[in-house]
Amino acid sequence: MEPSWAHLRRREGLGEQQEHQPSGEGSTETHRAPDLVQWTRHMEAMKTQLLQQAQGQLMELLDRAVWEAVQSYLPQGGPLPTTPPDSLSKTRESTLGKRKVFIIRKSLLDELMEVQHFRTIYHMFIAGLCVFIISTLAIDFIDEGSPRLLLEFDLLIFTFGQLPLALVTWVPMFLSTLLVPYQALQLWARPRDGGDWTLGAGLGCVLLAAHIALLGVLPLHVAVEHELPPASRSILVFEQVRGFLMKSYSFLREAVPGTLHAEEGEVIRAPSFSSYLYFLFCPTLIYREAYPRTPHVRWNYVAKNFAQALGCILYACFILCRLCVPVFANMSQEPFSTRALVLSVLHATLPGILMLLLIFFAFLHSWLNAFAEMLRFGDRMFYRDWWNSTSFSNYYRTWNVVVHDWLYSYVYQDGLWLFGGQARGAAMFSVFLVSAVVHEYIFCFVLGFFYPVMLMLFLVFGGLLNFTMHDQHTAPAWNVLMWTLLFLGQGIQVSLYCQEWYARRHCPLPQTTFWGLVTPRSWSCHT
Repeated sequence: MEPSWAHLRRREGLGEQQEHQPSGEGSTETHRAPDLVQWTRHMEAMKTQLLQQAQGQLMELLDRAVWEAVQSYLPQGGPLPTTPPDSLSKTRESTLGKRKVFIIRKSLLDELMEVQHFRTIYHMFIAGLCVFIISTLAIDFIDEGSPRLLLEFDLLIFTFGQLPLALVTWVPMFLSTLLVPYQALQLWARPRDGGDWTLGAGLGCVLLAAHIALLGVLPLHVAVEHELPPASRSILVFEQVRGFLMKSYSFLREAVPGTLHAEEGEVIRAPSFSSYLYFLFCPTLIYREAYPRTPHVRWNYVAKNFAQALGCILYACFILCRLCVPVFANMSQEPFSTRALVLSVLHATLPGILMLLLIFFAFLHSWLNAFAEMLRFGDRMFYRDWWNSTSFSNYYRTWNVVVHDWLYSYVYQDGLWLFGGQARGAAMFSVFLVSAVVHEYIFCFVLGFFYPVMLMLFLVFGGLLNFTMHDQHTAPAWNVLMWTLLFLGQGIQVSLYCQEWYARRHCPLPQTTFWGLVTPRSWSCHT
């Protein structure tokens, strides 16, 4: 039964049309009246249906938002709610909060870019790149009489030198990661009612040992033997650590427990090869057999993100050439003094924090979103609002959610299982130790020398700040303090690493020794 007000409204509308209708069109109006009534009923039905669908979707979104807000404000390893929202109860396991849950959501910066005020900050960084280009053209024109067309591409060409060799080295690393862990799992998943299972399990362990040896030795040998420059080394070390070792571990860590706990004679269903292949390319380090997928690929969005990543690389080259090279290239030729060291650290704070922001935007936002869009990977929460952090514990959790999820799932939680549920301090220290060692290894691999600046900043100072600047501090002054310490920390990294880079070129070792390789050259190089 239709509402009476709608029926009266249609009658009034028809009466008005008939009053203003010429007498010769009465038959046409009589023919149109049933069509108008039918169309109005159809629109009323569509309105009711759309309202019901919108209400259901709104309730689901609100449930998800409340659940994510509760999770984000709970301290790491703290107590979690015992009952999830009804709309998500089917997707969550009995061990609530212990496993990563993937849902379809956009990256935070993509949401913020829809706000004009925040998009202006993005435009300001683009304007800064334009100023770098204009200043380079002007300086070259004044000094040399004509601007160079290559601008600062000399540094870019150097850092990406021997790129084809790095890509060729990547192929056997990928094939080993693709075939060996999956084949080892297939051997372990064989029925246990025969004696062949022990031989197959042993063969699987041998394959994994060979896989680890290949990933550990091959990229290191190629980088040292062929003296790869930093950017080409970065490709190998990131694929070695993040792309293959961590992904291989996650795949086996998620799939092996079901294999080992199977009863004798029970048929074990191993994960599909296609799901493992998809996992090797999708932007997450937590293996699942299926992930939420978006309906289609926006190729213009993919191209935009790749262009932004390339622009960040070019931006970083300008920063190094204009703000770092003139300061540190000849620093080893002057006598060492505390004054010069302090001034160099303070001078490096601005380029250091700019490099940090560029790395974040290029990799954690642009690069990962481009691959997520191409693979229709739905969960785009690769980071959170780390810039609003008032504690370093929150900063470490929100800066890189992709790596944090892996550390939390496989180091922190497994540490609690090994040390006991009350040993949160030991488990958290294990997270810092693993993260600091891996970060230091990456810097050592990329730069080609050992200088434990990252190890000290991350493990010692970062660990202390994690426990002292905790989540109970919420005043804005703590956010100012966090940014101040970030500025200083980046300045120390850029200053010390740049000094060591040029010192090793100005003062090469007459004889290669172990202590000569591990002792910082900038301490004694004064040409």
